[in-house]
Formats: sequence, C-alpha cells, structure tokens
Amino acid sequence: MTDGSSVIITEAETADDALWEAVARLIPQLSRSSPPPTIEQLRLIVDDPTTTLLVATKEGDDTTVLGMLTVAIFTLPTGVRAWVEDVVVDDEARGSGVAGALVNAALERAQERGARTVELTSRPDREAANRLYVRLGFVRRETNVYRRTLRLPR
Repeated sequence: MTDGSSVIITEAETADDALWEAVARLIPQLSRSSPPPTIEQLRLIVDDPTTTLLVATKEGDDTTVLGMLTVAIFTLPTGVRAWVEDVVVDDEARGSGVAGALVNAALERAQERGARTVELTSRPDREAANRLYVRLGFVRRETNVYRRTLRLPR
C-alpha cells in the first residue's frame, strides 16, 4: 500500500468522528478481546497530557489512517519514562514501514520530553513486531511482568 518513506506521522489533536472511525477499524486488528473506545473515551485519550496518540497516514492522503500507536510519557521519582502501547497497522499496510515510522516518532517525542527509557511489550507470537522492535534498538529484558485484572466500578 505504501513504503515507509511516504508515511506521515501526526499527533491526534482532536477526537473527531473520522479519527474515531479509524480507531474503531484498527482496534479489532490489534485485539479480539478489547472493544474500541467510545468517542468520549477517545477524547479523554487525546486530551490527556501524558498520552499521545500518533497516527500514520499516506503522504498526500491525510484521511486514510494506516496505523496508530499510543505513547505515554510520565514523570516518576526516578525520572521521566515512556511506554508505547497499542501499536497497530492496518492489515493492508503491514510490512511497508508504517510501524517503524510510528515507533520512531514515539521515540523522538519521548527523547524530546526527557525520557530515560522507552518500554513496550509484545506477545511472542507477534514475530514480525518482535523483529521490528529489535531492529529499532529495543532489548528484551529479563523481568517478570505481572498483571492483575481489576473490576471496574459500575
């Protein structure tokens, strides 16, 4: 669909219907268990000062979203950290440099804001994604990642 050189990465500044439709189309390609956010939830994401939603479009076509990711940049007592989440590229654009362009844009933003590290996780079965992260300089850490599922208030 495109090559990496013709990908434009922008920060989502408003959560309009077009962005919501793109996110609603991409999230099922990322996760079968997580529903897309509502327009109200998407507005909270876009308006959150610690969260940046990066969107990839094809040069000359800023209406067709090829992929997206979220980077959270936050300050802890030990310094500024960044975490990349929800990297997803449309099925038809995979393998064309979109994910690399998105991750590199997230790394630039994290560095500009003073982050010491950028972390992400990827399931082992996402082999292409794992190869990409290694090519981009990420190093697999020997760590235990723990998760506890919480009940949401009703």
